[in-house]
Amino acid sequence: MTLLFEFFPLLLFLGTLILKDIYAAVVVLMVAMPIGLSMKTIRTGSLDKMYLWSTVFALFFGGLTLYFRNPYFTYWKPTAFYWALGIAFFASTWLGDKPLAQRFFGLVEGLNLEKVSPAQWMRLNFIWVTFFIFAGILNIYVAYNYSEKTWGTFKVFGLMALTFVFMLAQTIWIANIIGDEDDA
Repeated sequence: MTLLFEFFPLLLFLGTLILKDIYAAVVVLMVAMPIGLSMKTIRTGSLDKMYLWSTVFALFFGGLTLYFRNPYFTYWKPTAFYWALGIAFFASTWLGDKPLAQRFFGLVEGLNLEKVSPAQWMRLNFIWVTFFIFAGILNIYVAYNYSEKTWGTFKVFGLMALTFVFMLAQTIWIANIIGDEDDA
């Protein structure tokens, strides 16, 4: 159910983009994101920081898009968000006691993550940085080389699918490390 609060604003954005135009879609997104964030926070009892920052980026870049009547601000929003995440993951290598990749997987209950070495966590963290840079570049490539509706569809479904496949690969990699040591 919580996934619905995150995905529904994107579906509304895409539907409005297809039926109307980018400016109407931006308004819909700017209204739907804070509502979804509020509903998810009330339902779960905790503030999802990733969703919060995504909402902040949507409001900021959406506001620029509407103020300047220039859709390129909205096109750049996913790229800016992915690159900000990449910077955060990169910086976490030196700031804090654990890289963000380790903290992210630490949220999964029941995993014995002590079996993953600090060097492996660092490598995984840099893989995430590379993924975020790549996803940002890919978003801009699609935005500048395809139609607005194709970009919108890619933004909603393509980037989400790419992220899901990437996260699944990381999960399998960690499961193999944990599983190999359990067998020994």
